[in-house]
This record gives sequence, structure tokens and C-alpha cells, in this order.
Amino acid sequence: MRYLLLLPALSVLFACNSTTQTTVASSDVAASPQQDRPDYRYDPPAVEGQVEKLDTTDAYWEELLTNQEYNVLREDGTERSFSSPLNEEKHAGVFACRACGLPLFSSETKFESGTGWPSFYQPINAAYVTEDSDFRYGMKRTEVSCARCGGHQGHVFPDGPEPTGLRYCINGAALNFVPAEDL
Repeated sequence: MRYLLLLPALSVLFACNSTTQTTVASSDVAASPQQDRPDYRYDPPAVEGQVEKLDTTDAYWEELLTNQEYNVLREDGTERSFSSPLNEEKHAGVFACRACGLPLFSSETKFESGTGWPSFYQPINAAYVTEDSDFRYGMKRTEVSCARCGGHQGHVFPDGPEPTGLRYCINGAALNFVPAEDL
């Protein structure tokens, strides 16, 4: 009986883990950062709800993203829990895909899940994320990706708050925070 009580605790511990974890120094920067862009990417679709997919190469993403961002977004990696400064972000604004800038989540739907990753109860627009079954590690989970660039964001679980009951457990390395005053 005692071991049955450990199962829920272990499932929470491993709930947001994806594939590999890569520890990258804070000095990790993209190979050639674009000087004409802010340190965040924000690029909403021309027509709300309609997402045009990007067709780019691995070399493009390797040049644009840091090693950690590339690992998470392009190789389905997972950052270490409680390592993202976005966990503590409380300002009004939008969380956009770090790779392509598509606005994915609003600060209005962010909540403290205690898992160590930024969590949201719904995306800005359901068309902006894709969901696929993920059977890695002997578990069935639902993987969440950016609908525009296909960048891995994290997973969604059915244990979130109302009104949706969902918890989008997202890697901070896969997101940019764009303050409301910059939108």
C-alpha cells in the first residue's frame, strides 16, 4: 500500500520530462545573433488563427538558436526543472515561440503548477499549437509544438486548473516573453 502512494509523487516528478536534458552555460548564445531584432522574437500571423508553416533547414535553426534552444526546440529536449527565469515572470504580456516568434500563450493563462516549468491552462489560439502522441519512456503523453515552425514546446496534461482543466507544461528555453507594452 505504501508503494501505491509513491506512484502519484513519481508521476509528478517525471511529468514534464521529455527526452534529453542539456545543461548549457548562461553564456550560450546563437552563432550569429541578428542585430536588428530585439532579444525576443514576436511575429504574429497576418490573419489571426491562420498559421503559415515555415520550411527551413537545420542549418538555419543552428545559426539562429543557442545550443539549449536548439536542443529543446529541434531535438525535443527538456531543460532542467526550475532553471528558466520565465517561471517567475509575472508581468502582463505574451509568451511566443523562441524560434519563430508565433505568440503561443498569454500571461493571463499562466499559473504556478509547482512542476518547475512555465505552465498555462490554454494557448492564445488552438491553431497556434499542434498536439501529437508521445510514447517515449514507456508513457503516453501529448507533445505540444509550435504550429508555424514545428518547434517542440513541451507537453499538455489533464491536471490543470479551471476553466480548461489542462496544464501546458512548456520549456522556458522554447519561449520568449514579450511585455504587453511592446506588443
